[in-house]
Amino acid sequence: MRRFSQLYRELDGSTRTSEKHAALVRYFREVDDEDGAWAVALFTGRRPKRGVPHRLMREAASEVTGVPEWLIRVCQESVGDNSETIALLLPPPAHEPDELSLAQMIESVVMPLRTMPDHEKTDVLKRRWASMPEDERYVLHKLIAGGMRVGVQQRSIARALSEVASDESVDAAVIEHRLSGVWSPTAAAFGALLAAYDDSEAGARPYPFFLASPIEDDAVESLGAPDEWIAERKWDGVRAQLIHREGLTTLWSRGDEPMTDAFPELVQLGSLFPAGTVLDGEVLAYDERPLPFTSLQKRILRKQKEVMLFDDVPVVFMVYDLLEHEHTDLRARPLRQRLELLDELLHAFEQRHGTPRHLRRSLVVPFDGWDQLTHERARSRAMNVEGLMLKRLESPYRTGRVRGDWWKWKVEPYTIDAVLVYAQLGSGKRATRFTDYTFALWDRDPGQDGAELLPFAKAYSGLSNREIEAVDAKIRASIVGKKGPVRVVEPTMVFEIAFEGLQRSDRHKAGIALRFPRMARWRTDKAIGQADTLGTLEALLPEERV
Repeated sequence: MRRFSQLYRELDGSTRTSEKHAALVRYFREVDDEDGAWAVALFTGRRPKRGVPHRLMREAASEVTGVPEWLIRVCQESVGDNSETIALLLPPPAHEPDELSLAQMIESVVMPLRTMPDHEKTDVLKRRWASMPEDERYVLHKLIAGGMRVGVQQRSIARALSEVASDESVDAAVIEHRLSGVWSPTAAAFGALLAAYDDSEAGARPYPFFLASPIEDDAVESLGAPDEWIAERKWDGVRAQLIHREGLTTLWSRGDEPMTDAFPELVQLGSLFPAGTVLDGEVLAYDERPLPFTSLQKRILRKQKEVMLFDDVPVVFMVYDLLEHEHTDLRARPLRQRLELLDELLHAFEQRHGTPRHLRRSLVVPFDGWDQLTHERARSRAMNVEGLMLKRLESPYRTGRVRGDWWKWKVEPYTIDAVLVYAQLGSGKRATRFTDYTFALWDRDPGQDGAELLPFAKAYSGLSNREIEAVDAKIRASIVGKKGPVRVVEPTMVFEIAFEGLQRSDRHKAGIALRFPRMARWRTDKAIGQADTLGTLEALLPEERV
């Protein structure tokens, strides 16, 4: 635990990629496989579920320190982090530090907390605090609370492990593939990450996804000759890989989540392909044309015991790349070759099985020049797509978000002018500033009698640091009430809210939910009477198909 706490300090205290890489390499070379496995798990999102709520941690700390729980909450607002606040307030350890390893701490202390009654959780916390220095307490709190953010991505872990591996065949791409899908933090699993590469090892795991980077309108023509590129629609679904290997068919999301149970018809479809086939594409709600993303969510969020006829929300797998064919990894080949093989594969499939109901080929959008694509992009909303994808024909299938070969050229977002009505302190580095805002629209024309502001969305991002400081000052000067941690603000500020989509929602007071809302700009030129109405927002709702 001491060595992992040191690693955490090194990672959290540096913004240099080279320094973080060196710290990870040193750690993985020094620790045993059990601790190495848990470190990998923690930094790649495979953390134990929260075992102790923040409230209970504060109450236990209050008993140990004599500091009132309300004062600890006030301190947290200044420090910005519950785990750090409590670690700073606790007295020095009463006993000699123990020598539990990271794996022992997680498996014998952290994980059992989840099933304990509150009084036993409190006792465990007090015993651990009595024999741990401040930095180890801080890391323990992070483990208990389920948070371990230090600016390290899975790719960084893979790069460090590939340097530790003794076999040159184990590069970062191999490590990332081994970490894809279901991976458990055991000594055996950690050893397998570093083992020499075996062509037969893929199993049911997906490949790491290649992600496109956003591109602005004025940069498209700088991509070069149009005949070196293809354009496709940017589908509004769930990115996925459909995999069929040796009698096992699986469907994986970009977040390494299995979706086999949610989309059994797609798994059945995948099982008809030859063994050693991996298709990259998008799961879409689809009924003659793409349906809104909310329709797809009905399938994704379906509870295990909930009865639903899958035909209530029909889906297709919109395939646009072939990553593996006849057990051969195609990712290093240019996109042009992969698409030729994909078309041959789909043609053979139709010859044998007929036109598949749940499969669509993502067709290329023909164009002779970049100006022509501008028109095609403008048609996106009418087609229920998000814009265009631009892909270089000679590009390999890379790992992660690598700029240069794949670009997403999205349509301009929806925008609406709204009034800031509630504010809440942020977290982390923003814990001392009001950065989390709730916005409202008029329920009718603001010139009419009885017009009221109706909250409809929250937004946290989009402002510069200078704007945050200015908005924070105005909020503090206009607070008129409080609702727990939320401050009611006198409505004086108007903001342009940008968002990608919207749909009706019974869970929201305004009856509409926005997708990816953020602040586009602070409209200092507008008074609140010039903000939009709920009717303006409702007019943007897409046609409801299901």
